[in-house]
Amino acid sequence: MDSPAASPAASPEQPTPRVTVQRDGHVLLLGLNRPEKRNAADYRMLMELAAAYGEFERDAELRVAVVFAHGEHFTAGLDLADIGPRIGADGISLVPTGGINPWQVDGAQLSKPVVIAVHGTCLTLGIELMLASDIAVAATSTVFGQIEVSRGILPFGGATIRLPRTAGWGNAMRWILTGDSFDAAEAHRMGLVQELVADGEQFDRALEIARRIAAQAPLAVQAALANARIAVRQGDAAAEAALQPELVRLAASEDARIGMESFLTRTPATFVGR
Repeated sequence: MDSPAASPAASPEQPTPRVTVQRDGHVLLLGLNRPEKRNAADYRMLMELAAAYGEFERDAELRVAVVFAHGEHFTAGLDLADIGPRIGADGISLVPTGGINPWQVDGAQLSKPVVIAVHGTCLTLGIELMLASDIAVAATSTVFGQIEVSRGILPFGGATIRLPRTAGWGNAMRWILTGDSFDAAEAHRMGLVQELVADGEQFDRALEIARRIAAQAPLAVQAALANARIAVRQGDAAAEAALQPELVRLAASEDARIGMESFLTRTPATFVGR
C-alpha cells in the first residue's frame, strides 16, 4: 500500500496534526506531517510525536509501530527558529504528560518494537530516531546528515551514545564531527539501515516487516527486545541472569500454549498477548 494520506487541512480551531496517527490491526502508523517545511520538527511536532509514543506504549492491542513521513523528505531536522528560544537553563522539555520521549534518552524506554521508513532528506533528529528504533528501511536515494556541529550545538537525541555503538567509533565520529552528509549505501554499510529499497517502496517494506513482527507472540517479542536492551544498557551478565526467569514466565503464558499447538498441528498461530 502507499503511505497513508496526511490528514486534510483543518480549521484554525483544529489545526492539521503535525503527526498523523492511524491503526493497521496491531500496528500503529505514525507519520511526520509538515511536508511544506520538509518535516522540520517544531515544538508541536515533537510534543505530538511523544504523545503518540505514549499511546502506543499503553495500548495492549498495539504491538509494533511504524514511523514514516509524508511528503518528499523524512525530516530536515529541528526547526531551530522555533526550538532554539525554548532551550532554557535546564534544556528543553519535549514530553507531555503521558508521553514518551521518542528518542528515549531520559530513562523511559518503550517495551515494544518500532520499525522506521526514511526517504529524501534525513537529518539530525531523523537519524537519532532511527537509532532509537529497532529496524530501519531506507529508500536508496536518501541523504543523511548529523549536522548539529554546523549549527553550534551537539546531537542531543542519542547519536553520541548510539551511533558509535552501531557504526563503530571512527565511522560515528567521521559524520558527527564533520557534519558532512552521507548516502544510503554508507548508512547501510554502517548498520544504521537494515534494508535499502527502491524509492517509494520504503513504507510498504517497513509495514510488511511490522506486520510480520505483529503476527508473533507479543509477550515473547517484548521479552526478547527487553533482554537485548538489558545487555546493551547493563551488560551481558545482567541479561544472562534474566533469561531463565523470563523463559519460565513466558512458558506459562497462553501464547506459549498456542505456539506449541501451532507447532504440533502445523497450523498458523494466532497469538492473544496473554
